[in-house]
Amino acid sequence: MSHLGHRVCPWWMGYFLASPLRKLWQNPHAILAPFVSEGMVVLEPGPGMGYFTLELARLVGPKGRVVAVDVQERMLAALRRRAARRGLADRVDARLAGETGMGVTDLARRADFALAFAMVHEVPDAGRFLAEVAQAVKPGGRLLIAEPRGHVNDAGFAETLALAERAGFRLESRPAIRSSVAALLVRN
Repeated sequence: MSHLGHRVCPWWMGYFLASPLRKLWQNPHAILAPFVSEGMVVLEPGPGMGYFTLELARLVGPKGRVVAVDVQERMLAALRRRAARRGLADRVDARLAGETGMGVTDLARRADFALAFAMVHEVPDAGRFLAEVAQAVKPGGRLLIAEPRGHVNDAGFAETLALAERAGFRLESRPAIRSSVAALLVRN
């Protein structure tokens, strides 16, 4: 099994997580628009069925690219279908994570932004995962980490931030995201 998933959200939960009703408390555009703009390269580990991916694809525009990496092929298949139905398939590169990592070495220092939404708590080795994200993000690029309050307490999130800093990120701000504890970090 890849180092990306050990307490992985079951694939069928993806339907609930991708529900349009979720916009009532976590609107993807409101969350992402301050950080993502046209032409960007975005890395999104753990996209599930693409709740945030589709908005990322809209925001990066036709010249941008979203690399979405998941450990579950069923999630990626649903993501691909949803992107195709909305005319966004050409902007989304949906990848199955490998045994030893995300398989994003082609992004080395090229990603402008990375989104880790409600997934860092699912990886068995957060330090290794964040180091891999850091390798993909270019200097000055940003990483938004948001974890669900019900799964991650303040001490656990502080530990995640310390691992991110060790990987080469520094804290920029603590955006308010409903039902989440979040941090915006910048790549040194």
